[in-house]
This record gives sequence, structure tokens and C-alpha cells, in this order.
Amino acid sequence: MFPQDFSWGVSSSAYQIEGGWNADGKGPSIWDVYTHTPGTMPADANGDVACDSYNRLDEDLYMLRALRVKSYRFSLSWSRIFPDGTRSSLNQKGVDYYNRLINGLLANKITPMVTIYHWDLPQALQDRGGWENVDMIDIFNDYCDFCFAAFGDRVKLWMTINQPHSIAWLGYGLGTIPPSIKNPGISPYIVAHNLIKAHAKAYHTYDDKYRTSQGGLVSIALNADWIEPKDANVPRDVESADRALQFQLGWFAHPIFKNGDYPDAMKWQISAKSELQDLSESRLPSFTEEEKNYIKGTADMFCINHYTTKVVTFATGKLSPYSYDDDRDVLETEEPDSPTTAYAGQRAVAWGLRRLLNWIKEEYGNPQIYVTENGVPSPFPITIEDTDRIFYYKSYIDEALKAQNLDGVNVKGYMATSLMDSFEWMNGYNFLFGLHHVDFNNPNRPRTPKRSAHYYCQVVKDNGFLTVGHLQLHKLVGLRAPCGSSSISTDCLAKIRSASSVESVSNL
Repeated sequence: MFPQDFSWGVSSSAYQIEGGWNADGKGPSIWDVYTHTPGTMPADANGDVACDSYNRLDEDLYMLRALRVKSYRFSLSWSRIFPDGTRSSLNQKGVDYYNRLINGLLANKITPMVTIYHWDLPQALQDRGGWENVDMIDIFNDYCDFCFAAFGDRVKLWMTINQPHSIAWLGYGLGTIPPSIKNPGISPYIVAHNLIKAHAKAYHTYDDKYRTSQGGLVSIALNADWIEPKDANVPRDVESADRALQFQLGWFAHPIFKNGDYPDAMKWQISAKSELQDLSESRLPSFTEEEKNYIKGTADMFCINHYTTKVVTFATGKLSPYSYDDDRDVLETEEPDSPTTAYAGQRAVAWGLRRLLNWIKEEYGNPQIYVTENGVPSPFPITIEDTDRIFYYKSYIDEALKAQNLDGVNVKGYMATSLMDSFEWMNGYNFLFGLHHVDFNNPNRPRTPKRSAHYYCQVVKDNGFLTVGHLQLHKLVGLRAPCGSSSISTDCLAKIRSASSVESVSNL
């Protein structure tokens, strides 16, 4: 079992669930503009209505209450509060919506866990250069300042930005999500630099103006796969695995949680590549000593989004064209021995979560850790009998429990992804993560609990696992130990899939 104060929750984000894309004065976000462009999305999917949470708040609160969760992670829509991204455009009806949500959560004894920015930048700010524009640091700080003032008397857990790695690399490097800029060797580093400084400034604003009176915690939600060396007996593979982690997680965590600066592995790699490319300076921007001191320590907890594990070996990256991906000098593949999921390349590798949590503990001085996203998608059409998702949650939560109880990792909370089926970014509605099914063909958007919702509710109620069922599952599955090499058996998956009830899965 987990500690009595362990925070069980579920997650969501504004654009994925709210709908009401232009309701009551809301301005357009980069996702509104992108998805309204013909041919950009599968089946022209968009978040115009999504789960219609903007109009169905009571239904969302009912689901949360029924799950018995202690916390709910959601995000604020920047363009619902500031339609053009700035305070002068304040939309009170947007503020009123979030006040109703926050008050409803507290009335049901559920702790709000609020992400201030989860990818849906107001289009008006993208028109000014988006996160490549250094002015965004002050603009974002003013938005955060408003949110702290408006909601901070009731919100005590804040995350400034969700997955800055995805914003920088997918949004400005590969261009696979809005704003769809493809400049893989330059823009990601500029954007990340601005995101880090924007986060730090918002943190200091909370520190200076609100912490004494409000007493909350502020952090940033980072994402990371666990990276396993292809051969742990080959030093170059081990070094490559650590370098890959530094390029993904350390890119943001090292400045914030360690010394205010980028990891040495990144600085050395990109500087060396830049020199070979006949550039006069590194493509990785540098922080001044003053900035390092300002950035260092700007998080009160470590928030990590995690889904899968990758395997890497050394490989010399190309010099042309410039690319963050080639700067890493690694070859990344799937972990071959674990179950596949609906997402290609995203296998269910539960043991990787334990290793990642231990790495964070050792690398960043044993911080308090919240797993702020973890889940698995199902392909369309969706079934209520989602036993694969039950298995995923059981095995991943079990690894978090091992990290907590056996390894001494300070795991404070776990947010299952997600509360309900929703708009799944570039996949539209083809792959869905929800504990609850949403009928997107019905204008009323009815919600139906899947079997995984009943299962997760029981986990929350038991604060973990009942001992007998837990041990029996271990015997049946042969879950991979931290340093082991066994994989989940096909027979076990078949038995779990054929289980006739949630209780029978729990007691396998």
C-alpha cells in the first residue's frame, strides 16, 4: 500500500475536453486554427465540442466523485481567460467557468492540480512569434500572475507548463503539432530557452507575491521515457542511454532542479556539432550567471509524465541538416520484450517507470515526485471491456509502489490518464485514453465508465493493492524485476483479457 496521504488522481487538459471553442468570448488558440485548416487532421477532427466539458461541468464532477480520487489535474485555456493572450482582453466568463470547476472540486473534497499552459497558445500570441519571441517570457508571467491572483486562494498545486520538450521539439522542430514549425536544429533550443526562463519568472512571481498568503506549490510538468542501454555491459551504450535522458528530461530538469544550466552532455554535444558545422557559436543558447541563479531551484515538486521505455545504442548523428535528434548521437528503438499497445512504438514497459523514478531520485536529490500522466490508448472502436488498460495500470502502479516502498523514492501522487476519452491531439478521436467512454456521435456526449474506471476506483479505495491478489498477480505474470530480463507472458495477458470481472482481474 501507499502512504495514507498519497494523492490518487486523474488528468485532462482544456483543449482535449472543454469544447466551447468560441463560446462566451473565448479567443482562438493555435489548435483551433490548425484543426480548422482542411486536411490537417484525420477525419477533420477538432476540439470544437470535444467532451463538451464547458457545458457539462456537473457530469465531470460526478465522474470524479464516483472514482473517489483525491486530486484532479486539469489545465486552463489561456485564450478562454485572455482571448488575445494579454490581460487587456480579460474574459470574465472564462474566469467564472474555472471558478465553478475549482469550487466544485473542493466541495467534493478533491484537490485541484492546475496546469497553467497545456499547449493551446492564443493564436494572437503565435502571430507575434510564439515561443520563439523572447517577449513571451513577460507575457506568460503576466498570465500566470493573473491566475495566481484569481484562483490561488483555492489552488495549492500549480504546474506552469506541460511538457516543454514536446512544445520545443514537436511544435518547433519536427513541426508535427501546432504551430507546425520545422526548424529542427535551431528553433527547439531557442524555444526551450524561453520556456525555461518563462517558468522561472512565473515561479518567482508566486514566491514574491503569493506564497506567504496562499501557501501553494509550483512546478512544471516534464515528460520522459525511460531509456535503457541496449547492452548494459557496453560502456558506450550506457553512456548513450544517459545522454538520451539528459537530452529529453535533463534539458529542462537540470537547469530547474540542479544548477540553473543545461546538462554537460548537451552542452558538449551541441557545441562539438556546431563547431564541425563551421558555426561561430553553439546552437544551444547559454544562460548568464545571473540567469542560472534565477532558474536554479524554481520547482517545489517534480512532476513527470511517463508512458513507455526505449532502448538506445550509440550512433553518429548527421551533421546536415542541423537537428536536435542528430545532436544526441543515439539510435533509439522499442523495448522488444514487452506488450505492444494501440500506439506504434509505445509499448507497455512497466518496469521502466520504477527505473525512471529511481533515476530522478538519484539525479535530482530525492525530490517529492508526482506522476502527473500515465496511461495507455485504445484504438477506435472503443470497448467498455478494456482489460488491457487494467493490466497497464496495475503493472505501472505496482512499479511506482516498489519505487516508493523498496527503493525509498518519494512518490507523492499518481494521475491516471485520462478521466475520459477526449481529443487526442494529432490522432483526433482514433486513439482514446479514457477511464470513461464518451460517445462523440451523440450531441449530449454521454459518459460511460469502462471496466478500468471500476478497477482504478478500487485501487484508490484500497490505497494500492490487496496483498493476496497482488502476490498472486506477481506469481502469474512474472513482472520484470528492476534488473531482470523476463517479460510479461502471453498466457497472462490472455487470462487477464478473459477475466469475467474487475474483481477476478484483481484476484488473479
